Amino acid sequence: MAALRREVLLFFSVVLLVSCGASPTDILYRVPEEQPPNTLIGSLASDQGLPDTGHLYKLEVGSPYLRVDGKSGDIYTTEIPIDRETLKDCRNLFEGDKCFLEFEVSITDMVNGLGTGPRLIEGRIEVLDINDNTPQFSSPILTLSIPENTHIGALFSIPMATDRDSGHNGVAEYTLTTGPDADQLFSLQVALDSDEKLPQLVVMGNLDREIKDSYDLNIRVIDGGKPPRASSALLRVTVTDQNDNAPKFERSHYEAELQENSPQGHSVLQVRANDADTGTNGEIDYSLHQASEAVQRLLRIDRSTGVIYVKGLVDREEESFLKFFVFAKDRGPNSKSSKVLVIINVRDQNDNSPAIEIRGIGLVTHHNGVANISEDMPIGTPVALVQVSDRDEGENAVVTCVVAGDVPFQLRPASESSNDRKRKYFLQTTTLLDYENIKDYRIEIVAVDSGNPALSSTNSLKVQVTDINDNTPTFSPSRVEVFFAEGNQPGDKVLVITAADADSGSNEELVYSIIDLHATRLFEIQSTSGEIRVKNMLDREETEQYEFRVAAADKGIPSKTGTAIVVINVLDRNDNDPKFMLSGYSFSVIENMLPLNPVGVVTVTDADKGENARVRLYVEPDNGKFIIQNGTGTILSSISFDREKESTYSFRLKAVDAGDPPRSSYVGVTINVLDENDNAPYVTKPANSSYKYMSPVTPLDTRVEVVEAEDIDSGPNAELVYTITGGNPYDLFYISPNSGEITLVEEFTGKHNGLHRLVVKVSDKGKPPRHTTALVHVFVNDTKSNVSLIEALVGHSLYTPLDRDIAGDPNYALAQRSNILYGSLAGIAGVIMVIVAVVVIRHRLQKDTKSGYQAGKKESKDLYAPKQGPKNGKGKKSKKGKAPKPAKPVEEEEEASLQKGLKFNLINENPQSPSASKKHQAVQDLPATNTFVGTGDNTSTGSDQYSDYSYKANPPKYSSKQVGDYANTYQRDIYWTNRVW
Repeated sequence: MAALRREVLLFFSVVLLVSCGASPTDILYRVPEEQPPNTLIGSLASDQGLPDTGHLYKLEVGSPYLRVDGKSGDIYTTEIPIDRETLKDCRNLFEGDKCFLEFEVSITDMVNGLGTGPRLIEGRIEVLDINDNTPQFSSPILTLSIPENTHIGALFSIPMATDRDSGHNGVAEYTLTTGPDADQLFSLQVALDSDEKLPQLVVMGNLDREIKDSYDLNIRVIDGGKPPRASSALLRVTVTDQNDNAPKFERSHYEAELQENSPQGHSVLQVRANDADTGTNGEIDYSLHQASEAVQRLLRIDRSTGVIYVKGLVDREEESFLKFFVFAKDRGPNSKSSKVLVIINVRDQNDNSPAIEIRGIGLVTHHNGVANISEDMPIGTPVALVQVSDRDEGENAVVTCVVAGDVPFQLRPASESSNDRKRKYFLQTTTLLDYENIKDYRIEIVAVDSGNPALSSTNSLKVQVTDINDNTPTFSPSRVEVFFAEGNQPGDKVLVITAADADSGSNEELVYSIIDLHATRLFEIQSTSGEIRVKNMLDREETEQYEFRVAAADKGIPSKTGTAIVVINVLDRNDNDPKFMLSGYSFSVIENMLPLNPVGVVTVTDADKGENARVRLYVEPDNGKFIIQNGTGTILSSISFDREKESTYSFRLKAVDAGDPPRSSYVGVTINVLDENDNAPYVTKPANSSYKYMSPVTPLDTRVEVVEAEDIDSGPNAELVYTITGGNPYDLFYISPNSGEITLVEEFTGKHNGLHRLVVKVSDKGKPPRHTTALVHVFVNDTKSNVSLIEALVGHSLYTPLDRDIAGDPNYALAQRSNILYGSLAGIAGVIMVIVAVVVIRHRLQKDTKSGYQAGKKESKDLYAPKQGPKNGKGKKSKKGKAPKPAKPVEEEEEASLQKGLKFNLINENPQSPSASKKHQAVQDLPATNTFVGTGDNTSTGSDQYSDYSYKANPPKYSSKQVGDYANTYQRDIYWTNRVW
């Protein structure tokens, strides 16, 4: 069955191809235009012999005018009518050409509901024309111009009518209908040109415009359709004129008045001429004839109306009247013309203000509107000649002139002329002029005319009063203070300072200079302008303010000079890093100090100022052991120190300023944990019983002695300070606090002869400090021949209270002289004295053995306490017949000394001082508190906070030989003392 269906389909395809053929022109339908919708044009199935079913038809080309039934293949018209005149391919057809509308239809064979092999059928539809358009003229009114006196038989073309239809439906004929007045004048003729019908109007009679200038005719056009269509138009024939008349003015001449200053466009008058002709022959053009340059500049005439208008500014003072001709000419081919005289009188208007001219007079000259007059000129001196005039006439030219304002000047008539339009005055002074009060005057002269409204004008003259150079330049203010940022570039402008001089001319021309020479190294001033510039870069940290004087000298003869003070404050920039006072810090603290106690203070500075100098401190690394207080720079410990565990701590401090951008610096800090200050200094040289001989003529700055001491502590506790605390009432001696060197600083006089005992205090720098005391004896005399006397005096000094200055005690000097007398008597009673001396020496040896140095024994009171004798030890009182107590021989010696005018006081040795073995008298004070000591590179800073201090005595050991040496020395001193006695 499938093979059978394929054979049937192949058979109908061959039949269709045979019936359709290969040419698209084989299918042709004809249909009149403008058919209603759904009009059947043709049936493809029946016309092509195709089965009624089994095919699908589709219109490919031909819309929107056509549609195809998809099953039957019938072609119909649509809602859009086929208009032959509007089809694109039929618009420009020649006469006899046919109009075709092409179409294409595709045919698809349907087998078992499936389409196979579409085919295309092409065809054309000839659109037949119908008479559906009426012929039309281009306008309902047609105009035709015919000159008068046109010869008979002349032809004039009439605009053709058009018809959108073609062929016999197009334009067929024209007809003309005339009225009774034109029946013998016009007729219609139609000519053929290329199948076009050209209507023409034939002139049949003589035309005279003066009799009748226009005719209205009716022309009708008819097409050839059935039924025919026709339309009509009005044909208006205009009879044109010929130029046979000249224009004529209504007047023989024209005259008018014109107010000066009339605005542009203002009409002055109108000239009129008439022409009997019409059309262009009767149209007249007006123009100015034989007009002067002034008339052409000021006036214009309207070409068509003859109205004369103001063109430029009319000024009576320049042109009082205008005279000219107006030319009238028609527009005909052979134009004709005529002319007329026009006179215009210009009336005056008060449009000119009075003119004021000021010029010099006599010896008073003017330059650039300025007159110079000396202040010593008398009253009534003319300074100018004033001339007042007005270009107007009549009352408008009558002028009144006055001096305005309160100035010492007035106008006085310079002549008796009666000419009101031009008057002259002297401008003269009314009072004496004073240059110091008023340097110059601005004189305004006002002139008013008598017009209505009145016009006025002013002119001014500057009068400068000249004087001599009697004023000094002055600065205001006399002290100028400015602010200028550091880090500038050389040549930068700082300020401009100016001075004023009440004089004038060269007397007020100023030359500026900087007086202070030191300022010229940094600043320079422009001599004429007073502009001050900086020559070098300024540094606020080096100098924050500069102050110098600036002078302004005038060019008068003689010159006068004024001065001012310039103060330049240098503003800060953040150009300096914070700077620690030291390059590194090392502080010492005592172990077991409680936490949050100060361990040191650092000082940081910033050479900048303000926020740039506000510094904050930070501990790096921040391990929590130390903190620092901003503002005070105090370093606090967060821990308690144990020197045995850790004796040194090191960290860095960072200082950051508040500048923008901030700057910073670092410093290293070392904290050393120290032991307590438990040892006092001890003197190693000289011995208390030694002395230094000096001649009364010893020169100044001679070294007397050097006190040498040691301290077994370390650090600040071992640093010693030497001071003279007594025995120097005349300030003869000076001791170096650091080296202990004693030098002579005052010259000896006669009253200075004798023995001087200097009480030297040696203190360490521990906190609290410990000290000891040493005696330095100086014997001043011409000679030292009596050595025994000197040694005796030294021996007595050892028992004299320390608060007594023996060098300045007259009783002590008397005692010395008595000793000399007693020495002489001793030679006489020698035997007796030997016995006494043996007894005394034996007694002293016993005392020295019992009251000498005792290691480990402390003094209960400072020996600096005035006038206190030595105390005994803690032993019990000795019984009668036994060895005496250590203090008893001293009391006996004091009692003997008092009887002879002498007084001795035994100095207890410091039981802990090693100097006790070296014949030194020492005193040790033990403070109750101690503190840390900073040991920086240059300076150290201490805190005001203290910790408890516990003194532990560790008395040094001394050999018996040292004790024996001291005893022998002491025995020798007593021997010489008894010898003197």
